[in-house]
Amino acid sequence: MSESKTNTDKTHKDIDSEDQSNSIEENIDTQPLDDSVEKAIELFRKVREGGRVDLTEKEIAEIDKECEIIRNRKIITKDLEHEPTEITGKNGQIVTGPPTLTRFERARIMGARALQLSLGAPVFIEIPKNATSSLEIAMEELKQRVIPIVIKRTLPNGDYQHLSIDQFE
Repeated sequence: MSESKTNTDKTHKDIDSEDQSNSIEENIDTQPLDDSVEKAIELFRKVREGGRVDLTEKEIAEIDKECEIIRNRKIITKDLEHEPTEITGKNGQIVTGPPTLTRFERARIMGARALQLSLGAPVFIEIPKNATSSLEIAMEELKQRVIPIVIKRTLPNGDYQHLSIDQFE
């Protein structure tokens, strides 16, 4: 029985020492943040005072109030991971980017479709008499909006929107 009590006491001592070490680590982590906040408040105060010495009590109180608001703000120390999601517009509305194809999207689509055609893919339109290359056929298909290609427009945060060719103006 004395052996189990000794193990229990040892366990409690280990847990207590871990709690103390965690609190020490938190104090170490928050110390630089507190210093940076105080430096930011000091700089804000200098900018707000504008080098004037003749401030009224009302202006000083207002600056102190603003500094206290800054001091009480929640500080984000860890940026949370953003999960990319698909953006959907109402009735197929284009939300990301311009409502027309950009020149880069147009070039990429025509190049990809011309390659497909040159490798033997079926043509979706009646081939014009004056068409001499697969690129000209691809340009005509794009003009008639019959190419079954979907464009993925991505925002900097990873969110994206899938757009078919017929959604563009």
